[in-house]
Amino acid sequence: MNAARILIVEDSASLAMSYAAQLSEAGHEVELAQTGAEAEAQLTGARFDVVLLDLQLPDANGLDLFKAHQARLQETSVIVVTADGSLGRAVEAMRVGAYDFLVKPVAAERLLTTVRNGAERHQLAREVKAVRSARTRDSFHGFIGASPVMQAIYRAIENIGDSKAAVFITGESGSGKEVAAEAIHLSGRRAKKPFIAINCGAIPENLLESELFGHVKGAFTGALENRVGAAKAADGGTLFLDEICEMELKLQVKLLRFLQTGMIQRVGTSTTEPVDVRVICATNRNPALEVAEGRFREDLYYRLNVIPLELPALRERGDDIVLIARRFVERFSREEGREIERIAPASEAALAEHGWPGNVRELQNTIRRAIVMGDGPELVVHPAAGTAAPRPAALATSPSPDSQQKHDGAAALPPASATLGMAENMGADTSTTLDAIERAAIEARLAAMDGNIVQAARTLGVSPSTIYRKMEKWERAG
Repeated sequence: MNAARILIVEDSASLAMSYAAQLSEAGHEVELAQTGAEAEAQLTGARFDVVLLDLQLPDANGLDLFKAHQARLQETSVIVVTADGSLGRAVEAMRVGAYDFLVKPVAAERLLTTVRNGAERHQLAREVKAVRSARTRDSFHGFIGASPVMQAIYRAIENIGDSKAAVFITGESGSGKEVAAEAIHLSGRRAKKPFIAINCGAIPENLLESELFGHVKGAFTGALENRVGAAKAADGGTLFLDEICEMELKLQVKLLRFLQTGMIQRVGTSTTEPVDVRVICATNRNPALEVAEGRFREDLYYRLNVIPLELPALRERGDDIVLIARRFVERFSREEGREIERIAPASEAALAEHGWPGNVRELQNTIRRAIVMGDGPELVVHPAAGTAAPRPAALATSPSPDSQQKHDGAAALPPASATLGMAENMGADTSTTLDAIERAAIEARLAAMDGNIVQAARTLGVSPSTIYRKMEKWERAG
């Protein structure tokens, strides 16, 4: 990593000098501000890679200072430094765009790691501009895209491919996090070894430990034979933990122990065995915010977040949208036995303008749907019509303009009153069971979230594994 330019906003001279000494020794360029007025002058006159921001300043509220300069700080990683008593304000800062937060007293290793990660985040963004003059690739290990931001992602993956360090991939659902994980695996010396992926949100809590670390025969009801877990199966290669923030806290402790020792312990045995794996994890949440709100262990987060990699949303990738759509047309037309010459020009324009809340996954489904349902050599695509599955008739309402679409482009949830009305109507029928009412409510929410089980579970206040179990039950029942 190149040396970063850092502004320390801290009214305690001893703390500020301590931070500055540690960061300067690591090769960074450091500036100091002890008051809000000094920070204002520094932020107005220069740009920084990282700002360490104390929330308790003698003449200003650090959070207000951040909000006032939020637009200017879009190219800066703001790391809030807070005392235990102001954690609530630290969380609020995360919500308005802070990169991370540190709780006083700050350990030297934690300070250096957090600053390094924050600086790398924006140095990668600057590489986007530099890469415009470099060679351009329109595909890379499963990715499709020639945009500058993707060129920087390709270069980052190549740079970290040979490393043993853990990688934490973030990005919206459908943005290609598993594709990125596999690309990292294929770009390094472990490429010929196993790549094992496990979705922490798709496996029931009571089975996830066994899936991850394995079990011995008789360890629990249903354990009819010994089982090699994902960690052992990936020995010598890469273990990819998708939706890591869905993992229960008690299992996070065991994962942390595995990362620290490199040893696994199968369920039902007291013996341990060594495993050599590179760990890559991913989430569509803000992991630092999950830590702040107590849902993810801080020590595990810093153990996993050695190399952060943030994937862009599809709407941020410009001409890649049409390029990806054309590739999907080529592939799906072959699979469906169709002869399609091109996408209609008006449809390409509509694809480019659509917000794609479901990212590449939504685009893929939209193109396949258009191919299956269309006819003729020119493909007509209606992206807005393919954004979400139709809702059950019982939930059909006349949406207001505000409920048509949320600010982030995600499909609006069905109103609570609609769900309640459905339950009351069904409840009036004495033949309707509670299970039927529950199923209708879950299916309605899944439809509103375009089939995304993790997001649906979050809005319903249950774990994804609960929905998966119920869906399996409904499928068995026919």
